[in-house]
Amino acid sequence: MPADKPCPFCTLPPERIVLRNASGALVRDGYPVSPGHSLVIPHQHTGSFFDLTVAERNDLLALLDQAKQQLDALHAPQGYNIGINDGAAAGQTVAHLHIHLIPRYTGDSPDPRGGVRWVIPDKAVYWQP
Repeated sequence: MPADKPCPFCTLPPERIVLRNASGALVRDGYPVSPGHSLVIPHQHTGSFFDLTVAERNDLLALLDQAKQQLDALHAPQGYNIGINDGAAAGQTVAHLHIHLIPRYTGDSPDPRGGVRWVIPDKAVYWQP
């Protein structure tokens, strides 16, 4: 993202925020992979999960738990992927940490085995010789 553009997660409009606590906010993803795809975003502008304090991590994980409870009630998914793209080499496109909570539904992928391992497709199918 160019330096002259404001961080989209530091300038979230209040109507996007679904839940919040002392360290972060929960929003629905603007480009959802599936119904209910959500993001947990720290208030502090930091790019990496590893820069958070233990208290901040705990707060963000509490929001993740609350988001799952909401999505269970709203969409009844059969599973979840939880992901963080930490650094450009990992695919991070917004340099502000955000945790993806992606609801998964039976049949949304022909073969969901491997889950997050599909970020490197040649390594995903580890169960075949």
